[in-house]
Amino acid sequence: MSQSFLEVLKRKVLVIDGAMGTSIHAHHLDLERDFGGLENCCEIVNERRPDVIRAIHASFLAVGCDAVETNTFGAMPHVLREFELEGRCAEINTAAATAAREACDQYATADQPRFVLGSMGPGTKLATLGQIRYAELKASYGAQALALARAGVDAFAIETVQDPLQAKAAINACLAARREVGREIALIVSVTMEVTGTMLVGTEMAAAIALLDPYPIDVLSINCATGPREMSTHIRLLGQSWRKAIGCYPERGSAAA
Repeated sequence: MSQSFLEVLKRKVLVIDGAMGTSIHAHHLDLERDFGGLENCCEIVNERRPDVIRAIHASFLAVGCDAVETNTFGAMPHVLREFELEGRCAEINTAAATAAREACDQYATADQPRFVLGSMGPGTKLATLGQIRYAELKASYGAQALALARAGVDAFAIETVQDPLQAKAAINACLAARREVGREIALIVSVTMEVTGTMLVGTEMAAAIALLDPYPIDVLSINCATGPREMSTHIRLLGQSWRKAIGCYPERGSAAA
């Protein structure tokens, strides 16, 4: 029987991949042919150039990464609506998860299984700032989470969390998706602390930990916004306060959990 993400996490530090967006742009894809004329919509590349997405995943796995994140950072309906793609949420997320799984299957061994993490980003609207209603945000994350769950991801990666309400909406959506598919899927939540020392809406690290503690989160992490030096205080607090696995992936760096 293959080992689950959580089983392996109990035994070792897991290293995940690097930046997907910059990797896509490094391929110098054609705006019309590969992006369908949708500039800055990296998610459409899952369908139009799955070979490129698969190759990016493979490049990270080839150097030893244990897990890769799907190219779905902005693949929830309320973000896809900006490109008139909200009706294709399921297809886009499925294509992304399929490309990631194919790459992982190619590199997986008995000693080093490889895992697919379903990336769920912060989107472009924050509920705390009144830019979107909480119910709409949760429903949007729900559509993405269900698509990723049905596509067989090993974990949900709710990342670059800028707003506690965003985290709550995404977490509850993932828990509902797990119930719907009847399968345990690990839950990773990664918050972002700005150079000001707080999340974008002003929440401090200690408050974020306290707010997230009641949820069945398997890995609490910090990512993006700043580099390793600025993250050190937050990581120290996370290590002292969080009772389960922690993670960190600084800007432009690989991630470990």
